[in-house]
Amino acid sequence: MKFDELDSRMRVFETAHDYCVIPGLYIVARLDGRSFTRLTKEVHQFASPYDIRFRDMMLTTIEHLMNCGIDIKYAYTQSDEISLLFAYNETTFNRKTRKLNSVLAGEASAKFSLLLGDVACFDCRISQLPNIEEVVNYFRWRHEDAHRNALNAHCYWCLRRDGKTATQATSMMNGLSVADKNEMLFQHGINFNQLPNWQKRGVGLYWEEYQKPGFNPITGETVPAFRRRIKRNLDLPMKDEYSQFISELVNC
Repeated sequence: MKFDELDSRMRVFETAHDYCVIPGLYIVARLDGRSFTRLTKEVHQFASPYDIRFRDMMLTTIEHLMNCGIDIKYAYTQSDEISLLFAYNETTFNRKTRKLNSVLAGEASAKFSLLLGDVACFDCRISQLPNIEEVVNYFRWRHEDAHRNALNAHCYWCLRRDGKTATQATSMMNGLSVADKNEMLFQHGINFNQLPNWQKRGVGLYWEEYQKPGFNPITGETVPAFRRRIKRNLDLPMKDEYSQFISELVNC
């Protein structure tokens, strides 16, 4: 069998189940760290429940993803997860989900591993959203999950520092209301409302335009030049203000 014939024959098995996101849908990719609790709490022992070094590794990894050839409009991270909103008309890899998932997971895993100095792995899945409303709902969902996770994490680690085992701490938190958890933190000298906003709300990254001096070689004059850079927002708004913030980003 000639190579061209063999190549055509075998590619069918490789691509028969390729799926593409159809035009007119918004794409959001969500990446999650695999076994990151063990990696960051046992192997490398980052501070609990939040560590600025880990946060900054995640932010640097996201900036890498925003510069790796896919037009990312907005990125959001909390804990060990990353959400990426693609530009509406992004067509990289012909919008094939298999390619997008594998490339983004590979790029994130490679970059974070280099920063950490150890093997780290991310998985990736694609959400296909029909309109701006659902895009806003998606990011509100992750944003509010960050708030819930922050409250639970601070309570859990207060109990662990009190000498409780993982099982005991988890059991003691079962059935507690939000008010109960806030009171628990208060009894440990923590005012949840005064914790850093990046812990409670996550961090957003997006492109911003800025002006710098440029040089016109024809006229010899100094002229303004416009460039773009990634902005890290560690003080995201909340609730309806956050919805408005996301809606404006999508529409700009």
